[in-house]
Amino acid sequence: MAIRVLIADDHSVVREGLRRFLGRDPELTVVGEAADGAEAVELARQLRPDVVLMDLLMPVMDGIAATSAIRKELPETEVVALTSVLESAAVVGAVRAGAIGYLLKDIQAPELRRAIKAAAAGQVQLTPQASVYLLHEVRTPEATETLTEREREVLRLLVLGRSNKEIGRDLQIAEDTVKTHVKHILAKLGVQSRTQAVLSAMRLRLVSTEQGKQMK
Repeated sequence: MAIRVLIADDHSVVREGLRRFLGRDPELTVVGEAADGAEAVELARQLRPDVVLMDLLMPVMDGIAATSAIRKELPETEVVALTSVLESAAVVGAVRAGAIGYLLKDIQAPELRRAIKAAAAGQVQLTPQASVYLLHEVRTPEATETLTEREREVLRLLVLGRSNKEIGRDLQIAEDTVKTHVKHILAKLGVQSRTQAVLSAMRLRLVSTEQGKQMK
């Protein structure tokens, strides 16, 4: 079944361009377009997309506020920030709001299609510079020692960009069990999203530098 995508951008030319090249991929279906953050939230409620491509600078409600509203109401919908802004405050704000990814609009079409599919599978998608900004902001939680060994294994695989399905296959456990472990990891680390959990793990050096570099 095709991945359902909602496009949120206040520029009609950008929306049209995204709709056209995403439409060339049979694995992706654009189900709606929003011209501002408030419309994005309303359409997300109605359409229940798998992924929202969210511009950050929009009228009525900005992309960060819209991301927060969507993630709180629709936790199964992933949000990927797609913006021309690369500033620490914007990156941190988007991830704190629950975005699973932060990409720039100069991204190539094939890479964006790949990133959407990865985000739908629960894989973190960050530009390298966004990762740098976030690592400076991530606090080191004191609760890490309370993670079980299984939770640590799941967290390491999250850092490597594995989806829930892939983690389940690697650890030989059910996908629903993986989701439960992820929920517990977020609670124990005191974070709101998989992205934040991944960055906390990198800050805590639960993975090597080379493994961390594999996160896109």
